[in-house]
Amino acid sequence: MTSIDTTIQLIAAGASGSTCSPALAKAPWEFDGTPGYGPGSSMGDVLPTGSPRQGQLPAEYREASAIELDARIVTAKATLGDRVVVLGHFYQRDEVIAHADFVGDSFQLANAAQARAEASAIVFCGVHFMAETAEILARDDQAVILPNLAAGCSMADMADIDSVTAAWAELEEIFGSEPDETGRVPIIPVTYMNSSAALKGFCGENGGIVCTSSNAATVLDWAFERGQRVLFFPDQHLGRNTAKAMGVPVERMPMWNPRKELGGNTEDAVRDARVILWHGFCSVHKRFTVDQISRARAEFPGVRVIVHPECPMPVVDAADEAGSTDYIRKAIAAATEPTVFAIGTEVNMVNRLAAEFPQHTVFCLDPVVCPCSTMYRIHPGYLAWVLEGLVRGEVINRIRVGDEVAVPARVALERMLAARPSS
Repeated sequence: MTSIDTTIQLIAAGASGSTCSPALAKAPWEFDGTPGYGPGSSMGDVLPTGSPRQGQLPAEYREASAIELDARIVTAKATLGDRVVVLGHFYQRDEVIAHADFVGDSFQLANAAQARAEASAIVFCGVHFMAETAEILARDDQAVILPNLAAGCSMADMADIDSVTAAWAELEEIFGSEPDETGRVPIIPVTYMNSSAALKGFCGENGGIVCTSSNAATVLDWAFERGQRVLFFPDQHLGRNTAKAMGVPVERMPMWNPRKELGGNTEDAVRDARVILWHGFCSVHKRFTVDQISRARAEFPGVRVIVHPECPMPVVDAADEAGSTDYIRKAIAAATEPTVFAIGTEVNMVNRLAAEFPQHTVFCLDPVVCPCSTMYRIHPGYLAWVLEGLVRGEVINRIRVGDEVAVPARVALERMLAARPSS
């Protein structure tokens, strides 16, 4: 299997194919001193002021060859043994996944870390909100490490605690806080896992809950049992696609733009809402289009199209199925006959699925190679750096969440865990 990173280097050298940015061929540390998410799908998104920045990676790691870095990681992990667990998100580059003890989505990995009770260090090869969640769920004596602090998430950054708190105040002015005759409060906050610890804490403090792309419908059912309507953030598409599939009319799901009064809505529209959607999105999944699906069907009659629910609604409607990263993987694994799959999610994962299941034809709907900008910031050089730091007794890039946030955030996460599907 040719990795996506190798493919990018080949395209930059003149091979066939195209990428969304020639800068993808550069090493990620070349962007550590530059504000922004870096090349890739989120390169056009605005990085909030005060976002974590990564200092310069030491020269010995920047100058080391891929073979040397691989060997140093293997040696450091062997030295550390059970004292460390390395977690790799589905969207991570193959050169890092090769060293992961567990691979999965953000919440699967946070749970996987808990299964390694003997580990004193959890190295999370993902993005910032994932490491925060692991820190919230970890023991006090476990250190959660993010190899590159610049690995954020533009979607998570589209909803910040100040904007959500201000929106909540506007909504409370309209609805008040008293429950109706059935005991349901006017509004329940629901945050996607892809959000900051502060927003998870906000939900915990305000009767709300966290959801994942796997259990969003179950969580919305939980919220509707307790509230007349839902404020869903930060991803509008997951909220809209999930609620629509549950029978909520699209016209009763107004968008909330935090830069506008009442989110850009009339008071009547807000009062009539069942789900108020935050103006946020994933730049990876925003790239997928109905035209791409049409081309796939024309080229491969009978193709099975599966997209992530973070894709825009017309794309989800045009696909055969929509589901989380774990759903996509399980769907391909369960296919008993050779099948052509066109997948709408991050290209590193799609490439890995194509190699893992060679009996099928698996390809990414988007023909342009454009990985997640922030997952791309994690490179074997950073992984070797933090692991060798642990060997020396030095904890580098530790993620900390204060109790004032972690305690209510844990409440919202525990509510999510208790909201199990009925079937």
